[in-house]
Amino acid sequence: MRTIVVGSRQSALALTQTGQVVDRLKAELESMGIECQIEIKKIVTKGDRILDVTLSKVGGKGLFVKEIEQAMLDGEIDIAVHSMKDMPSELPDGLTIGAVPEREDPRDCLVAAGGVKLDDLPAGARIGTSSLRRTSQLKAYRGDLSIEFMRGNIDSRLRKLETEGFDAIMLAAAGLHRMGWGDRITQYVDTDICLPNVGQGALGIQCRADNDWIREVLARIHHEPTARAVTAERSFMARLDGGCHTPMGAYARELADGRLKLEGMVGSPDGSRIIRESVEGGDPAQLGILLAERLLEQGADVILEQARRAGEA
Repeated sequence: MRTIVVGSRQSALALTQTGQVVDRLKAELESMGIECQIEIKKIVTKGDRILDVTLSKVGGKGLFVKEIEQAMLDGEIDIAVHSMKDMPSELPDGLTIGAVPEREDPRDCLVAAGGVKLDDLPAGARIGTSSLRRTSQLKAYRGDLSIEFMRGNIDSRLRKLETEGFDAIMLAAAGLHRMGWGDRITQYVDTDICLPNVGQGALGIQCRADNDWIREVLARIHHEPTARAVTAERSFMARLDGGCHTPMGAYARELADGRLKLEGMVGSPDGSRIIRESVEGGDPAQLGILLAERLLEQGADVILEQARRAGEA
């Protein structure tokens, strides 16, 4: 009997979403008449070990995937379930994204003590987040709030809201939905206020590029509209060479005619300047490049360089 070994971070959210993908794969394998065992291998990443500083100071997006990718290259695992928002724009040689399942809600959300909405929070209210992107857009929207550093897994952040005197925290809605904690959400933050992270709400199932059998199985849980949207967003990020150092967001959605609308933003860490544009078109990769060029024409490169220097200081 064949065995597929799936690599996953060991956080509750990572294991939950990996388990959901495994359930789908088991159903597909059964429908194909293939007997196969699926095992989950927990892997601790550098991003999981270092929780007391911002990601920008210790390496950025790759912190959550490098050890898992190395295990795949070494043949210890066959596939890995990643949050697309954690994945760098370039993949190592020999690895590929075999499937992008249908996206969960891509929006950010507010979880507030007492169920207070964003507009109703008092001046000086303490909001916890580790995201420069959220910080920039929140400060631009409500400069009277106190945005404070908070890292950790989704469950530990919810505990900190209750134990460390925060008025609210901002999280990705997708994570709360996957954990079955959607009832904790006080408010979904409109994308007009806060554009999501690149790939937020989407998963990427990574595998070795030469494993044709695994790629055939993964293709059965692939969702092409989500993949097209994420491709546009990641193309935007790649052209701007963006990562956790940079307050950057992007969100693509499919229009009625099959074209995509891609919105993107780059902002200063203090929210004093936000550059935001949108474009429409049919080629996801080219759309991302076009939008990035539009922002660069308006000075995004200056903002990005300042943010990088501040993040490395």
